[in-house]
Amino acid sequence: MLLIAVLLGLVAGDPASASADWRPIAPGVESLRISIEPSDPRGAARIVVVRVDPRSFELVLVGQAATGESTGLSAREWAQGHELAIATNAGMFGQDYTTHVGYMEYRGRIDSSRINPYQSVAAFDPHDPAKHPPFRIFDLDEPGVSVASIRKDYASLLQNLRLIKRPGVNRWSEQDQKWSEAALGEDEAGRILFVYAQTQHSMPDLVRVLLASGIGIVAAQHLEGGRLAQLYLKLGDVELELFEGSETASGKTRATAWPIPNVLGVRRRAAAK
Repeated sequence: MLLIAVLLGLVAGDPASASADWRPIAPGVESLRISIEPSDPRGAARIVVVRVDPRSFELVLVGQAATGESTGLSAREWAQGHELAIATNAGMFGQDYTTHVGYMEYRGRIDSSRINPYQSVAAFDPHDPAKHPPFRIFDLDEPGVSVASIRKDYASLLQNLRLIKRPGVNRWSEQDQKWSEAALGEDEAGRILFVYAQTQHSMPDLVRVLLASGIGIVAAQHLEGGRLAQLYLKLGDVELELFEGSETASGKTRATAWPIPNVLGVRRRAAAK
């Protein structure tokens, strides 16, 4: 079961015409709901996309390693506790339920030093904003691109599994497994795309829908799937909370999102307030 707080500013539309269906939530933030008719007998699938201008909002990484929290929190709780307008999973984590499985660095603080084979790195906080965009997703299999080279230009890096290779190539191998999904993307204008697939998809199918949707996505990485995947937004009167519910041992549906150890969020830049 999906629990949705308030879906203001979200519309259903034909994926082919999605580029015309963006609805403003706040200056620098727009939203879109892509509706498709899957073969799954459970009915129409929905994908929610929130588009953010990185010139108006700064990306923020928050987690247990930095805050000293003894347990994880839901995306909503992380957002409310750290004044984030949007929060979603920062990525998958290890068996200690705390440590990010790939490289994670935030403004000089290295929360996970492990560089794994994952080919996607989201970078933000450029050392020289005049030379480098405020946000970019890099492909580590491109010539001359490495975590070390990205660190020379950016203070914050987040490594995750790749969904889409620049400039819009589906890189997830074909599979039958399906799950709900939280993902991070970049569009052709360098804007941040927070993606949440409310119904279960195989990742190749989800990527195909995103690439055909007209949203201009050129790169994307997997953040989390299944019951842990979540997206929270609170801007003015608009509040959105998306996650996959689950039945407890008593057979009841879970009413709150599962705790997660790390989130990627955004906060309005001081100059944009």
